[in-house]
Amino acid sequence: MPHDLLLTDPETAKDVLTFVGRARRVSDEGVRLQAERGVLALTTAALAPHGLFDQTPTVLAMRVVRADPELACDLVVDALTPTDDPCALRMPETALSPAWAGVAPPRGGWESVGSLPASSIAQRAQWGISAVAHGATPGSGEEAVRALRAAIWGEVDEELAGLPRGIAFAADALGFISGEEQVPLTRSGRWTRLAFRRGHVLARGPVASGLTAVRGTGAGAL
Repeated sequence: MPHDLLLTDPETAKDVLTFVGRARRVSDEGVRLQAERGVLALTTAALAPHGLFDQTPTVLAMRVVRADPELACDLVVDALTPTDDPCALRMPETALSPAWAGVAPPRGGWESVGSLPASSIAQRAQWGISAVAHGATPGSGEEAVRALRAAIWGEVDEELAGLPRGIAFAADALGFISGEEQVPLTRSGRWTRLAFRRGHVLARGPVASGLTAVRGTGAGAL
């Protein structure tokens, strides 16, 4: 029997539907819903390895919203649908089990390593989108397109502090880039997190060795 996801208000429900809709355009491997103590974290994989020897980095996009305090869940779904209750969303009868959902970022130990301007992230996203469009030849099969996307988005980018270019793809595709902001970077082990005002992007290796702190730019930078 299907269950409902109970949010705090209609606007939050719309926010969740927007995130899930954007995530479905990025990947067919679903959105992870983790809820406890009145907080719901929605996570999707913008980039993830397929197979044991695939060196594609894992890049996750995360949005955190308020939820019903009694809601407790941890599952991956491919869709959510509105109900007659504007604060409730219907979950599917079956859940997914993508490999990326088994790779969880650490909950603690995050240390600041600098920041990146949102404008630079947006520029690298547009560059990557153009590169994918020009690199895909007519009639390319699914595997060829997947390999092209992995090569372009999985490559480390010095303009993004040596992080995978996929962080820019995730931020752009999930609607996290909005106006001018300095996006804080933190790191815990092999994971790096970009904390946008609208959400978080997390990347897990392989990353460039010897990555150093990013110097902030803009009016407040020294």
